[in-house]
Amino acid sequence: MSTTSDSHCRVLVLGGYGHFGGRICRALATDPHIQLIIAGRNPAAARAFAAQLRTEGPPPETAAVDHTSADLAQTLAQLHAHVTIHTGGPYQGQDYHVAQACISAGAHYIDLADGREFVAGITVLDEQALQRGVLVVSGASTLPALSSAVVDRFKEGFAELRGIEISIAPGQQTPRGLATLEAVLSYCGRPFQWLRDGQWETVHGWQGIVAHTYPDFGRRWAAPCDVPDLDLFPQRYAGVRTVTFRAGLELKSMQAGMALLAHLRRLGLVADWSRHAGWLKRMSDPWDFLGSDAGGMHVTLKGHDAAGVEKELTWNLVARRGHGPEIPCIAAIVVARKLAAGRITERGAMPCMGLMSLEEFDAAVSHLDIHWSLETPAADHA
Repeated sequence: MSTTSDSHCRVLVLGGYGHFGGRICRALATDPHIQLIIAGRNPAAARAFAAQLRTEGPPPETAAVDHTSADLAQTLAQLHAHVTIHTGGPYQGQDYHVAQACISAGAHYIDLADGREFVAGITVLDEQALQRGVLVVSGASTLPALSSAVVDRFKEGFAELRGIEISIAPGQQTPRGLATLEAVLSYCGRPFQWLRDGQWETVHGWQGIVAHTYPDFGRRWAAPCDVPDLDLFPQRYAGVRTVTFRAGLELKSMQAGMALLAHLRRLGLVADWSRHAGWLKRMSDPWDFLGSDAGGMHVTLKGHDAAGVEKELTWNLVARRGHGPEIPCIAAIVVARKLAAGRITERGAMPCMGLMSLEEFDAAVSHLDIHWSLETPAADHA
């Protein structure tokens, strides 16, 4: 391994040559203040990936690291990691072994988790993290990092914020990692609760389809999915009485297929579709040519203005040219860079909310075909 000066922050990325980890490493390799360590179970793959990176800082190091190993804390300490980014999903069903290893090694921890219980429960490590003087961040991804940044940016325009509705609609040609598909399938047909009109309501994953029309590429269908925001937002935004999240597939046939899978699980014919992610992915991939590379996300805020008049605002994001998979990586990149520059003073364990602003997100994606716009009902009739 190469040596670096003390001025470099050593950032280790677990799964650094994978679907999301590779994107994070490409971005961090261009930061002259970061010594990147590409880590994973396959050292040959890590070395091959490192060899083709464009860097502006010291040459990337590589390391053989199994994030499930019992001696992970010792390994991280030996590698002198200052920050560890955990990209090894799916996080549903994982414990906090990696985060605890980082705390023991005195390293900051960041993950891209989207599991509702996993992200919301990370605060159980708060006291341990505070004692070691490190920051432990879960959910440094689209949810809740970006979604909360959007709400934080526009909530001040409401005297009373009452509802938050979120949806994600990836393009069919957008690359999909196996771990992502496993996470999506884990709640297919499974009951969970979200807040509607001040009451907790039971819904089922991927059933109950609704439509949203994006200004750039038209209508997409979406269905309920279980995400951290459903627990976190009612706590973060006082007075909110509705928080919902839906996700959709571009092809109607695929969306109908997910609804069928959900129905079969509710009938008890399949216990957990995530165990079948491999062959389901192989069946769906050949049909990607029927879709596009354009994906979107929207966040709708509802409430009242200072005069008591009902107000609604929708933030619409569109990603083209297959750049959608970059979005879940941005918060981890932003938080890691801020830690490396000493611009984050928070310590303890927390979901990733308030650590990335929408302006910081915009700056991080300025080189990508990712753009957003605002829409109001009044504008629709102008």
